[in-house]
Amino acid sequence: MTRNWLISALSLSVALASSAATPPGHAVITAAQVASAITGAGMSVSADQVSLLTDVVAASASPKLEVQSMEPWGDHRMRVRLSCANQEDCLPFFVAIRFNQDSTAQSASGSSPARIDPKSFVVRAGAPAILLLEGTHVHIRIAVVCLEGGAPGQTIRVSSRDHRQTYMAKVVDETILRASL
Repeated sequence: MTRNWLISALSLSVALASSAATPPGHAVITAAQVASAITGAGMSVSADQVSLLTDVVAASASPKLEVQSMEPWGDHRMRVRLSCANQEDCLPFFVAIRFNQDSTAQSASGSSPARIDPKSFVVRAGAPAILLLEGTHVHIRIAVVCLEGGAPGQTIRVSSRDHRQTYMAKVVDETILRASL
């Protein structure tokens, strides 16, 4: 009986260990890759400030990551949503960025340091706004609700007031968002 229990426990531990490993043909996305993507989006961040909230893998060895949104997340943290430029490489995922109370961040242009202030977002989650959908010969104005907070130039998720449609829109100011058809 003890022998069967030992064999069962050993096989279970092997199964659990193999399920936690990276799937064949996939590569782990690292904090350094995430920090590089966020720095490329305009906010200088080091890899030690990045906390991956889960193990994230991609189909290619070094996928191009894009920052989808950033919003305050508690004291001295930001929640950042990232995705792969090629949607077949990885699923969208979130990371946390930690900032000390006295830390400063260098802007991507290398100019003067600026304090990371979560209050710099002009659009807050839950706030009403107007989405301007523009095509070659079409201009549509839609009343929307912001699903994420954002600063000017940042892309955030918004939905129609009845929450039936979701859009990705670029923040123009506190009441206007833009997207292309």
